[in-house]
Amino acid sequence: MRRSEFNLAMATEFGDAYAAVVLNDLVLPTLGNRSGEQALRAGTPPREVWLALCEATDVPSERRYGVGLPKPASAR
Repeated sequence: MRRSEFNLAMATEFGDAYAAVVLNDLVLPTLGNRSGEQALRAGTPPREVWLALCEATDVPSERRYGVGLPKPASAR
């Protein structure tokens, strides 16, 4: 997942304003008790941050693969 795809998925799932709040304020234990933004800045891949955010906010599994992207073969 590219950062642009991550940004689109965040905006689509949470809305522009709330996506920023979720990314900056939600502390994610699975990412070392960092926010998504802190994890991205530390070099964590966007896909890993996206999945951690989805898990923490109970995004249904069918919406965890980003907007407009095909599901990986392993998830079909």
